[in-house]
Amino acid sequence: MAKIALKVDVDTLRGTREGTPNLGRTFDRLGIKATFLFSLGPDHTGWALKRVFRPGFLKKVSRTSVVEHYGIKTLLYGVLLPGPDIGREAASEMQAIDRAGHETGIHTWDHVDWQDGVRKRDAAWTKAQMEKSFNRFVEVFGHTPATYGAAGWQMNEAALEQLDAWSIHYSSDGRALPNLVPYRIAFGHGKSTHVQYPTTLPTFDELIGVDGMDDLGAVKKILAITQSNPNDQVFTLHAELEGQKLLPAFECLLAGWLDQDHDLVTMGELHQSWAATKQLDKIATLPLTWGEVPNRSGELMIQPAN
Repeated sequence: MAKIALKVDVDTLRGTREGTPNLGRTFDRLGIKATFLFSLGPDHTGWALKRVFRPGFLKKVSRTSVVEHYGIKTLLYGVLLPGPDIGREAASEMQAIDRAGHETGIHTWDHVDWQDGVRKRDAAWTKAQMEKSFNRFVEVFGHTPATYGAAGWQMNEAALEQLDAWSIHYSSDGRALPNLVPYRIAFGHGKSTHVQYPTTLPTFDELIGVDGMDDLGAVKKILAITQSNPNDQVFTLHAELEGQKLLPAFECLLAGWLDQDHDLVTMGELHQSWAATKQLDKIATLPLTWGEVPNRSGELMIQPAN
């Protein structure tokens, strides 16, 4: 039985307040636990408007109805409206997910600032941003984070080294093909102690609108991949999308995976299964590498070929 780890990226205040509880209710009804990764600082979603000049960004926006999913108010945060502090204003929603037994970890401090800037920033800026998110996480939850998952699949070497400094054992910061092969990061001084489990399946927003595909078409596409592929997978969903308008389609995807007899797990459970079989003793150490993913603008952290 293949395992599919469910990784929920929570980017915005609206996603935390509305999408996160919606997903929590769905998972509870089905007896599923997932990994929720929270943005813990200011919501500056409006800053993302500067991506209009990035190749492929306008095409993605037109395909995925950004205004409909995120709402006008969210798209004005940091532009015409002050960016609300997510960790202050939505702590109760985060805590409820933690109390329900889901795995909780860090997504970022400021999602847009991190996604658009971390690749070019120095170690001092990187560590300052990460320390803010770590301290706020402990303030909200009363315990340290179990794991991490980079905003926009964007990292740099200093950020990856910080995960080791925090004693994070597993993280999901990049992308890979639909065939999960965990790996460690190569540093100049050695290799990471944490293990990377990249997202292996395409996301809803990378499929919807491509060649006229609708949300249920995206479900069929993903199910076709997991039906024909017996390997473990990591699927990233977003509280703003699958937790709101796309929730019915996501529930169809969950039902399809259960019909395929897959084991739907947290990132921690996926890591434990690999550790229990001693497979982590043999995994490759690979460099931080950048590349493109179909139907997503810009370069992302990707898993290089061995």
